[in-house]
Amino acid sequence: MKKSVNPFSFALALTIIIMAFSSCKGKKPAPVEAQPVEDTVAAKPDTGFTGIKKLMSGRYIVSETTYKNGIEQGLKKTFYMSGKVRMTFWYENGLRQDSSVWYYEEGQVFRVTPYINDTINGTQTQYYRTGEVKAILKYRKGLRVPFLEEYTRDGKLIKNYPELQIKTTDNYNTNGTYHITLSLSNKAQRVKYFRGNYTNGLFDTTRLEKIRTAKGIGSLSLKKTSQAHGGSVDVIAEILTNFGNNLLVHKKISLPYNDLN
Repeated sequence: MKKSVNPFSFALALTIIIMAFSSCKGKKPAPVEAQPVEDTVAAKPDTGFTGIKKLMSGRYIVSETTYKNGIEQGLKKTFYMSGKVRMTFWYENGLRQDSSVWYYEEGQVFRVTPYINDTINGTQTQYYRTGEVKAILKYRKGLRVPFLEEYTRDGKLIKNYPELQIKTTDNYNTNGTYHITLSLSNKAQRVKYFRGNYTNGLFDTTRLEKIRTAKGIGSLSLKKTSQAHGGSVDVIAEILTNFGNNLLVHKKISLPYNDLN
């Protein structure tokens, strides 16, 4: 059974609503609180992990990398299996900057390498465990400058590097060929040969032609052509030293004919 509505109560409620509406009519709305204007230089959004991540191999720590918003930012370390620091790098916005340092396991500095925007640029210095300079190499925009100094433990500059030897076989008049054989004076086999010269004073292998090499012997065959190519050919030997560095040796070889290529 539905409950009946009291006519008097309904009329009273309706009157109260009308009076309230009339009292508000003609009034301005309350002012809205001003909102702060967003900074024109927006902060970089947090798109990833911020903190230090450790990479493990079993129970051994391999590396420890600092991240900000998912990007490498700050110090990165790699480790020996003993847990001692092996190398350190400094990152800014995911790119290596400043200098990376390679340590002996005992903690002494072995090598310091300068970086600009993730590219080796500047003078790299290597050290003995005692702190004396072992070697100095130079780089520019990631490419080697043909400069190398290596030192003995007592500080003497090493000079007795092998010499680049040239042997030629002239068959120009019989079959139009001219053969050049490259080798090192100490018969060392840890060498690569390239045809070409330095580019703006830099060793750029992308602009060089690799010469076929076997057991330290390079073989370059030139053939007679119908065009003039100059009366010489440039070669570069990339020799691995006893210290594990690459010694660069350039030689311009004179040719008896100017149409060989």
